[in-house]
Amino acid sequence: METRVISIDQSTQSTKGFVFDEKGTILSRASLAHKQIYPRSGFVEHDPEEIYRNTVNVIRELTGNCPDENVNWSIAITNQRETVVVWNKITGKPVCNAVVWQCTRGEEICNRLKEEGYSDTFKQKSGLLIDPYFSASGVKWVLDNVEGVRQAAEKGEILMGTIETWLIWKLTEGRSHVTDYTNASRTLLFNIHTMDWDRELLDIMTIPASMLAKPLPSDAVFGQTTVEGLFSRNIQIAGAIGDSHGALVGQMCFTEGLGKATYGTGSSVMVNIGEKYSDAPEGLVTSVGFAALGKVFYGFEGNIHCTGMTVSWLVNELKLISDASQIEAIATSVENNAGVYFVPAFAGLGAPWWRPKAKAVISGLSLGTGLPHVCRAALESIGFQVTDLIKAMTETAGIQLRELRVDGGPTKNNFLMQFQSDLLGVPVVRSEIEDASAFGAFIMNGFARGTWSSFDQPASLANFNQAIVPQTNENTLSAYKGWREAVEQLMK
Repeated sequence: METRVISIDQSTQSTKGFVFDEKGTILSRASLAHKQIYPRSGFVEHDPEEIYRNTVNVIRELTGNCPDENVNWSIAITNQRETVVVWNKITGKPVCNAVVWQCTRGEEICNRLKEEGYSDTFKQKSGLLIDPYFSASGVKWVLDNVEGVRQAAEKGEILMGTIETWLIWKLTEGRSHVTDYTNASRTLLFNIHTMDWDRELLDIMTIPASMLAKPLPSDAVFGQTTVEGLFSRNIQIAGAIGDSHGALVGQMCFTEGLGKATYGTGSSVMVNIGEKYSDAPEGLVTSVGFAALGKVFYGFEGNIHCTGMTVSWLVNELKLISDASQIEAIATSVENNAGVYFVPAFAGLGAPWWRPKAKAVISGLSLGTGLPHVCRAALESIGFQVTDLIKAMTETAGIQLRELRVDGGPTKNNFLMQFQSDLLGVPVVRSEIEDASAFGAFIMNGFARGTWSSFDQPASLANFNQAIVPQTNENTLSAYKGWREAVEQLMK
């Protein structure tokens, strides 16, 4: 019987789905976007019910609404990580919209905790910084501000979970309330030494333990589903992993010292530091990189709030260009940025700066500034921010970067990739699989089903494009100096 794996990549902007065969070849793909909700300044939300409906509809489209009964089907999930859903387990309905990772509603909660001296406690146990970027403050805000929710939670009627938890709970009709270690490690509530929820952190956040899902390794079987009767028999949900961690796996970074950069709405840089926990350099965090085959690997990580989103903003909000694919040609129509810098702090500045109150700014404008300079500054801001993270990792922690493995839609932009290589002074290697996160979930699915018993086996599926090698470019290095000055000015 043939094997087919449906890999769901539930991202910030859309729900994407891929059908892989046993060799990792993509046989079909589908995608549905969901609405971005901004109810007030600093608040970013998604409709969890819309995301679930889109997931079901993507699976229907991938299978032609009539799955082949002679195929061994299973589902793997990768997802936007810190976005959190709170729902009533009796009604099955969310108590409010999902709190998206970009949302800053938890800022006052986080500031109060830092003032009360809890920063070291959270850092030592969770590996994270106290910041609204992570899930816990959003959950506490919901408990404290949505009428009746805290009282219901204290009765054991309320559940919470990151997006994969919500989808699995819905797909299994409430039978499985589970999460994987990688997603759990992004909540601020998970002890990454014990691989379990931490009672002290829960108490500090005043979040009842009864709300939390059972944490499992990334290569676990998380439940069974018929996808609302689409399949005539139950199929496994096998393999679940946060999107940045999925990309680490999809880029075959199974060895200590290998790292990747995922370019999407935001961007994540992660380096595998091995099976032993280490404190991250200042401004960065330590997370569970992935957990499979009975092993747990840790990773240093830094996250950028707005990279690809910056280009989307130019398209959707300012309407300066009609499609993101146009930006490379426009940006390269000028030789340099003419002193224009775009610091896209739409949701504050993430790592390594962690300034949630910072606001986006375009500086250096003059009467000679044109659309090409703004577009170039937008693209350059992506490369600059990734460089900031990698420098923080390598220079502070003493890690030498051999090459940067990259994935995500913006990696199609040749100007951006060359600019990135020039800034870092190392080769940039693109994966032929644009959606490495979905491929990483597929790999975890294979571990869960026993297809592979070692990390070397799926590594043979790797297929990387020719490396983009750095070119000596004094203008690029000078531009980076100007970028750092623009960031420092913003933080004053």
